[in-house]
Amino acid sequence: MRRAFLKHARRYPWITNVTLYGCLFAGGDFTHQCLAQKEEIDWNQTRNVALVAFSFHGNFNYFWLRGLERRFPGRSAGMVLRKLFLDQTIASPLATSVFYTGVSFLEGKEDILEDWRAKFLNTYKTGLMYWPFMQFLNFVLVPQYLRTAVMGCSAFLWATFLCFSRQSGDGTVTVALAWIRSPRAKLPAPEAREEK
Repeated sequence: MRRAFLKHARRYPWITNVTLYGCLFAGGDFTHQCLAQKEEIDWNQTRNVALVAFSFHGNFNYFWLRGLERRFPGRSAGMVLRKLFLDQTIASPLATSVFYTGVSFLEGKEDILEDWRAKFLNTYKTGLMYWPFMQFLNFVLVPQYLRTAVMGCSAFLWATFLCFSRQSGDGTVTVALAWIRSPRAKLPAPEAREEK
């Protein structure tokens, strides 16, 4: 199976990477809902997350990673650091923004920037604890034709965190860890946490 996947990824890198990325990202939402022990899975929510992942995140990351490699080829320390810097200053804020606004748009919210305003900065700071390490491994160890797919594996965990943050968190790892320890516990509303 691994050989078949690698052969397919070499022959059709775009479709393979984007499909795997989108499926893993949507799987993050499904996992969040399962961990939240909801009575029923909200398939509309999972669909919205999948639409954002397939239409933007998977495609953007595929072409972004290819562009970075073309501009800064190789695995030398200087090239990897340049790619990491650009990834965290351009791609990360854009991807986080599109997630919050895209899902809000698909849900038909009146103010699609509401979640973004409330949670973007915390989410971006949390991402700075996660993504540089994951992307470092991606840039150093993974061949270019598989980078988006491998990034999708990392994005599975990240999407689980994003979906939690969007539903009941505030974009911080502290609130997410408190929820993981006790998923049935009712977290205070984001407004109440901000007042503290």
